[in-house]
Amino acid sequence: MSENRTKKAHIIVVSNEKGGTGKSTISMHLATLLLYEGYNVATIDMDGRQGTFTKYIENRKKYNQKSYINLPISYHLSFSIDDEDGSNPELIGRHIKDLAKKYDAIIIDTPGTKNYLFDEAHKYADTLITPISDSLLDLNVMADIDFNTKKIGKPGHYANHIWDVKKYLAARNKPYLNWVVAGNRISSFNSKNKTKVMEYLERLSKLYGFKLFFGIKDRAIYKELFLDGLTILDMNNDRLKMKMSISHIAAKREIRKLAELISADSGE
Repeated sequence: MSENRTKKAHIIVVSNEKGGTGKSTISMHLATLLLYEGYNVATIDMDGRQGTFTKYIENRKKYNQKSYINLPISYHLSFSIDDEDGSNPELIGRHIKDLAKKYDAIIIDTPGTKNYLFDEAHKYADTLITPISDSLLDLNVMADIDFNTKKIGKPGHYANHIWDVKKYLAARNKPYLNWVVAGNRISSFNSKNKTKVMEYLERLSKLYGFKLFFGIKDRAIYKELFLDGLTILDMNNDRLKMKMSISHIAAKREIRKLAELISADSGE
């Protein structure tokens, strides 16, 4: 597959080789933020079988219809290993290239398990966002760590995959991947585990060359907003008549800070 293309869009891939890390929530919030800032945004759900991101978009469309409101919505595609388009990597590639000519940004949400749709998404990444929780178990995808001796061993299966992605992109004259590991669904309470995870991720960031953002808290509001397809960024819309608490304002700030890490050094 040729990667020599003239493109307009900045392509953001949200991935982790593990489910339940909040990929769809981050994808939706980043897309909404960019839409509010005036960018043309396309989104792709590469996990169409589970379809969490697609369901989020559908909920938003339904909310607009029933509320007679016009909240911004990205142009959205969904691929599944079960559908005709999703079983054809070449066709998926053509879809992404076509979107790249028409949109300012493309945000791709990936499956939580490695398959060819997961692989295909990474081939187009300008920025990679890897959500990770504050659980020591979640570090296994990044590295083999002996927590007794505090020694970091060989890279985990996900880190190995990203190394392969970097080599793939470099071979196609794109030597830079803006990789951000984002602490997501982080407990509001201080704990030894959370401190350890932060320490190990800081060490790994130097070894693997990613930026570390350890700041998206676990908030019930995200689950509540999903049902209506809403985001934290919609809450100050006068027509929604929703009160923003200090917690909501902090959540909005966290999303904006993550977006700043993407724009600060995109490598474009």
